[in-house]
Amino acid sequence: MPITLPDTLPAYDVLAREGVMVMPERGAAQQDIRPLRIGLLNLMPKKIQTETQFARLIGATPLQIDFHLIRMSDHETRNTSAEHMEAFYRPFSEVAASGEKFDGLLITGAPIEHLDFEDVTYWDELKQVMDWTQTHVHSTFGICWGGMAMAYHLNGVPKHILDAKAFGCFRHQNKAPASPYLRGFSDDVLMPVSRWTEMREDEMRAAGLKVLIGSDEVGPALVEDAAHRALYVFNHFEYDSDTLKQEYDRDVDAGTPINVPVNYYPEDDPTRAPLNRWRSHAHLLYGNWISEIYLTTPFDIELIGEASTDLRR
Repeated sequence: MPITLPDTLPAYDVLAREGVMVMPERGAAQQDIRPLRIGLLNLMPKKIQTETQFARLIGATPLQIDFHLIRMSDHETRNTSAEHMEAFYRPFSEVAASGEKFDGLLITGAPIEHLDFEDVTYWDELKQVMDWTQTHVHSTFGICWGGMAMAYHLNGVPKHILDAKAFGCFRHQNKAPASPYLRGFSDDVLMPVSRWTEMREDEMRAAGLKVLIGSDEVGPALVEDAAHRALYVFNHFEYDSDTLKQEYDRDVDAGTPINVPVNYYPEDDPTRAPLNRWRSHAHLLYGNWISEIYLTTPFDIELIGEASTDLRR
């Protein structure tokens, strides 16, 4: 089954060329099934790149996905055209006022990790979003800074500034092979990392959270928050092959001190093209998340926040 996207969204043509099953909204309306409603709260500056990355992953399952793009109500983006934002995004205030519910919500990272959470200009509204997920979203997935924000707001777990940027591709260990979210995962997992902050495993566990994937070098990577029906991933399975290269080249061109990303370029040579060694695990993780939503979300979407039906029981 395909992911449903407006056929004028830039991601539509990109994914269609890659062989991802996409369907225009008019075609989806003719199918007599209930698609999963998945929202993306996009906090990243490069909106089009980010929405394409996540649509690629959640659109690769056998289920029909009804994809919705959401933005913060009063925060103006400077990196994406106003026309694109007006055509494809709705402000959270509008979504909340409508009373509609979602089977899943993705909350992306944002390049503001040097700030205390309370100093972020849209922190108050983001807290409203995270509280709203508890009654209007069946399962929430926080990515990088978005996951740290959720762990902090919902569980009181702080983030910590690193002495140096964790930047590159790092080996991680599968700490919970029986988890349904890690179905099909190897014992050893490579993940792209790009952050100046970290969450600590002992503080996660003390808050009742379960670390599913972690690294001795860069700490916990994937964490389950069962009490809040949430997952937090602090690294970037969704990255394209050249996303770390783009970040590295940007800093080099700007004269910003930056190390060559670890274990990313062949023989650590930035003149050579990087190889994508995380794509399969990226599809596994997001496919498993979609599968868990499908198995546990109520057929009547209005029951989200009130009841759930787990087809495995």
